[in-house]
Amino acid sequence: MRRFVWRLQRVLDIKVKQESLKRAELLGITERLLMTRNELLNQERILAQLLAEIAGRDPKSRIREQEFVLKCSATNNELIEKLKKRVRELELEQRKKIEEILEIRRAKEVLEKLRAKAEQEYKKEQERLEQKEIDESATISFVRRMTDKETVEV
Repeated sequence: MRRFVWRLQRVLDIKVKQESLKRAELLGITERLLMTRNELLNQERILAQLLAEIAGRDPKSRIREQEFVLKCSATNNELIEKLKKRVRELELEQRKKIEEILEIRRAKEVLEKLRAKAEQEYKKEQERLEQKEIDESATISFVRRMTDKETVEV
């Protein structure tokens, strides 16, 4: 029996490679997102700890330190806002990658279904051809036996 060859196999292979590349890109985006979120949480924690530390001090020294910390925290707040913006950007990028992966996966699944259907049809055709061959050889054998009997009788 001949080997099954599907004309669109190359397209399916390309889709599989595309999906794995997009998954790797998604992994990279997710790692960057986690690192950015971690940094954001650290900055927020540092600011909260600093304010909590100052709040626990006596009121006379606290006012000067609180004023200084609030002036310095403006820089920290800017950093926090930049990190929040970066997190939103990375989340959007992550969603887009997921959509791309899902689109590629749907196309790949359609191709896999087409391949399975084509392979099934190929097998049916091969079985039909084999049966035809068997029938022909049985017919030829029968005819030979019949002609041999007729020649012997004559």
